[in-house]
Amino acid sequence: MNGARDLLARHFGGPAGTARLVAGLALLGTVCSQHPHEAFSRVIRFDRFAALFPNWRFFAPTPAQHDFQFYYRTLDVAGQTSEWRPVELIAGRRPHQILWFPERRAEKAVFDLGAEILRYLDRGFGTARTQPAFRLLTGYIRSEIERSGPPGVKGFQFTLVRNAGYDDGEEPEILFVSPYTPAGGPR
Repeated sequence: MNGARDLLARHFGGPAGTARLVAGLALLGTVCSQHPHEAFSRVIRFDRFAALFPNWRFFAPTPAQHDFQFYYRTLDVAGQTSEWRPVELIAGRRPHQILWFPERRAEKAVFDLGAEILRYLDRGFGTARTQPAFRLLTGYIRSEIERSGPPGVKGFQFTLVRNAGYDDGEEPEILFVSPYTPAGGPR
């Protein structure tokens, strides 16, 4: 018993002992708050302002199991419909992007827009179509078509497909197909 008391007095006694104790408790709380088990979540409840214990988890609590891919097809002034083309979002990675990669935000934003539209599809496509996410996505695809699509486009249609990424064993699933949208429609 005296050995433990002497050890504590030696490490947490003296003028800087309180600071070492607080730093040790903060470190212990941070480590505990990273653990996924619910019993460790009690530590986070002490941090009312979410400032004491940072969250350094590298993965989401429920990681994404699928990727979203958008495709579009165009209708030209002659009435011909093109093949479905992918909306290219993911550019090749470069070594400096390990540290700085702001272009990734656009990819994430389009992914989030698709997820937002899916939240409203159970209420009908008419409701989903009125949401800001749908209008933003339509505008983004319209600008992609204007930038890199074929000339003489009268309108377009797009679809959201869910796939398993690199897993070829799972068939892609079409989640929705948008109605025809005039190319010069409201922005």
